[in-house]
Amino acid sequence: MTEAPVRRVDAAGLRAAGRQPATPFSVALGDGGGGNDLVLYRLLRVLPGKRIVGEGRWQGRQVLAKLFVSASSARHWAQEKAGIEALRAAGISTPDLLLAAPLATGGHVLLTAYLDGAQSLAEAWDVASALPAGDCAALEVLRPAFTMLGRMHAAGLVQDDLHLGNFLRHDGRLLIIDGDAVRAIAPGQPLDERRAASNFVVLLAQLPSAWDSFRENLLAAYRAGGGTLISDTAWLERELSRVRDWRLNDYLNKTGRDCTLFAVEHSAFRFTAVQRDQRDRLAPLLESPDAAILGGVLLKDGRTCTVARVEQAGCAFVIKRYNLKNFRHRLERFWRPSRAWHSWRAGHLLHFFDIPTPAPLAVVEERVGPLRRRAFLINAYCPGSNLLQYLQADGEPGAEAADAIVALFRALHDLRISHGDLKATNLLWHEGRVFVIDLDAMVRHRSASSHAAAWRRDRARLLRNWPASSVLHAWLDRNLPPASV
Repeated sequence: MTEAPVRRVDAAGLRAAGRQPATPFSVALGDGGGGNDLVLYRLLRVLPGKRIVGEGRWQGRQVLAKLFVSASSARHWAQEKAGIEALRAAGISTPDLLLAAPLATGGHVLLTAYLDGAQSLAEAWDVASALPAGDCAALEVLRPAFTMLGRMHAAGLVQDDLHLGNFLRHDGRLLIIDGDAVRAIAPGQPLDERRAASNFVVLLAQLPSAWDSFRENLLAAYRAGGGTLISDTAWLERELSRVRDWRLNDYLNKTGRDCTLFAVEHSAFRFTAVQRDQRDRLAPLLESPDAAILGGVLLKDGRTCTVARVEQAGCAFVIKRYNLKNFRHRLERFWRPSRAWHSWRAGHLLHFFDIPTPAPLAVVEERVGPLRRRAFLINAYCPGSNLLQYLQADGEPGAEAADAIVALFRALHDLRISHGDLKATNLLWHEGRVFVIDLDAMVRHRSASSHAAAWRRDRARLLRNWPASSVLHAWLDRNLPPASV
């Protein structure tokens, strides 16, 4: 049977195709393209109207293709090409550049070798991040990235989009990708301390604050690659705090706008935000959340909220509906962001800092113009036991639970995050970690004084779950951050 011809598209068609150009498709290459069409059959990333990254074939070879299709594509294409060439000139491993050429109908293409079986350090970190800060296995994931960064800085290069996803392990080698963000500041010459420290901090800021105590290990790995000596630790701390705040604000802002991570729809009567990779699976729940609650297992049915566990596409989710008690309550909530929206942002705040909480997947607000009505929050279901069930008042927690409890509250305290309703039933023990739920009143405080007052209330509320004379109460009192701090 003869295979159907692959549909050919041009740059204008790809610009108009939005986030999901239908695959497979082919594009004609211009002069210097080797006389063959490029065929893309799997998309990896799409920036609508700007750039398409995917797996394809060219001249019988499997390739990673980047198509630059916007009107300003020449600049980004040239920048990506220059970054790859700078890495190669410095002897730093990066996938082989096979082709950099114009498309026949406008736009540009850049092809590199496809590394079958490659794993990014971000994928490795997804597993290692659950280990305690400083764990040897986790360090083995991080050290190579910092050593390679040291090699880049020794060669006068910086990477402006530093994250673990831009480091690939393949056939026993570590490679760096995303040449678009590589800049040659002082080719062949080591970077000065301030420039090197600024770039070093960008990678360091990807890690939870618990790793700050193990910074010397990462600095040693960086220096082993030839990185610049960084001696101004006070400036490093300030810059790290600034970059972390910027990254957090950038991420939280994305939770309310249509982007690669989130699909957002906004009409006169409804606002919906959903993790993009969950949109199709959650579509029936988003279409009719009330019906989903009625068909689920009721977990709570109160005046202010209704909570149910539901099954969809073989997965379990929790839907929380925020009710309006009466007309006065309706008027009070009209103008304010809903509690569902607050919980949605709080969940992503905890997720950003790698603090265990059921994944926030979608939020829905019923609206009339700018006025808010009922709202719904959809989270992943966490099957753990709450701490009131799991812990025994007449004994101390086991070693694993003790470490997890101490780590959780140290992280929350260091980040000045208060919960607002710290009942033991809002803490779930699951897979060796304590998950925080019911985030309606969670706050990240700007000042130490406001956080201290909120922490005293949180601490007292948690301790009230067990008799003051109990062994567990005494253990918690000793091991939680003190009320006076």
